[in-house]
Amino acid sequence: MQVTEVVPLDKRRSRVLVDQNLAFALYKGELRKYRIETGAQLPEKVYEEIEQLLVGRARERALYLLKDRARTEAEIRRKLREGFYPEPVIERTMEFLREYRLVDDMEYGRRYVEIYGARRSSRWIQSHLMQRGFSSDQARQLLEQGEVQEEAQIQDFLRKKHYDFRTAPPEEKRKLAAALLRRGYSCESVRRIMGVDMGADDMGDMGADMGADYQNT
Repeated sequence: MQVTEVVPLDKRRSRVLVDQNLAFALYKGELRKYRIETGAQLPEKVYEEIEQLLVGRARERALYLLKDRARTEAEIRRKLREGFYPEPVIERTMEFLREYRLVDDMEYGRRYVEIYGARRSSRWIQSHLMQRGFSSDQARQLLEQGEVQEEAQIQDFLRKKHYDFRTAPPEEKRKLAAALLRRGYSCESVRRIMGVDMGADDMGDMGADMGADYQNT
């Protein structure tokens, strides 16, 4: 194994690139200890010692991330990659977390649906689950298993806006419908509960930008 590059990350750490495809971060004292510099050879036994050091460090980092709240595997992997841990170290860390049941994506997903099902749309929940590393199929499965009270949420929203379908002018109806679509509620549910008689094109135009607004609703 050959050290092809050593790049300072900050005053204390440097990123080490080995054989053009393996990268990890070490402190200055560790660079001196293992005699790591650009162009030097890195014996396999030395790298095994470094990898074991990094595994311990990655476990500590993962446990720290889990201290305040549950996280998905994808979230932890992303954080470890940002810390320049190599993939073999990340995989060993995830095996450790799974072994001790410190991560469980499907349980995380079930809890997520349970928490947000009373106040967020299915589309919003699916979008945010996918941002946390779930596939679209996994997100749909979790939504099917859980309970999302979309109709009650729409009715509560309209009640707070003092909406009355019998007296509300068309412009108010369009404005409220657009707000609901931006929150991820389906055109069918919005149309039915609001008692509006708008065509699919009208509803589609109002909700065209709803995906961009999920994060801020």
